[in-house]
Amino acid sequence: MADILRLENITYRYHNMIPALDNVSLSVQRGERLAVIGSNGCGKSTLLHIMNALIFPQSGEVYLEGQQATEKRLKEKAFVHFFRQRMGYLFQDPDVQLFCPTVFDELLFGPLQLGLTQEESTARVLEIMAMLQMENLKDRPSYMLSGGEKKRVALGAVLTMNPDILLLDEPGNGLDPRSYSLLVELMVALSEAGKTIIVATHDLSLIGELGCRVVVLSEQHRVEKTGSAEEIIGDEELLLRVNLIHEHVHYHGSSVHRHVHSHYLFHRHNHKESCEE
Repeated sequence: MADILRLENITYRYHNMIPALDNVSLSVQRGERLAVIGSNGCGKSTLLHIMNALIFPQSGEVYLEGQQATEKRLKEKAFVHFFRQRMGYLFQDPDVQLFCPTVFDELLFGPLQLGLTQEESTARVLEIMAMLQMENLKDRPSYMLSGGEKKRVALGAVLTMNPDILLLDEPGNGLDPRSYSLLVELMVALSEAGKTIIVATHDLSLIGELGCRVVVLSEQHRVEKTGSAEEIIGDEELLLRVNLIHEHVHYHGSSVHRHVHSHYLFHRHNHKESCEE
């Protein structure tokens, strides 16, 4: 499969001082499921922002379907239409995305901006509302929604634009178990329908359920390793090094009890005995 998105030697510093990404390169194939994982502050969200041209790197290039996306090109009407039609972004905080009077209006806004007719746009909205099981929210304003409902509405607003690439920043945050399960099933179904799914997360259970290719970012804001979900999850030394799991130490008299711990995927114990002097 051909690359749909490619990043070459991306470096970004906030205020030209605070490092966020350091010489990061990666490519994403059309229809692929890719997860970018790492500890808080490693640059995951920044990387997705650059992919979506919300910010631009100090150095490096971004290519969408072989065309370079620059700040200058994003000011060209034809290119911005080409770019925005293909990209859909789900922010970590859904309140950033929700601004219309009702849920229905929220989902309707995107397709209308893409030039679809009122009839075509309404048909898309009704289809997505049924898919996400939120017909009952149709007339509610966003301030009357729970956190999980807001996340579903924000995702629905992205899906009504039918983008080729879905960028999802910590999509499981704040979801109850039922909504989380629905989200995972939906991501897999969208992938099987040909969509390219890119997820930024530190939730190891999510990458296991998606069965995706994984890019690991280090706390030095570089690509530490790339591999399958199974390969990355099985590499405890790597996960310890990038601060995605940690080791607990408990003292019980003369015994020292150590175990590797993850809040997301596994909690395995290894015992080590020592004598106190």
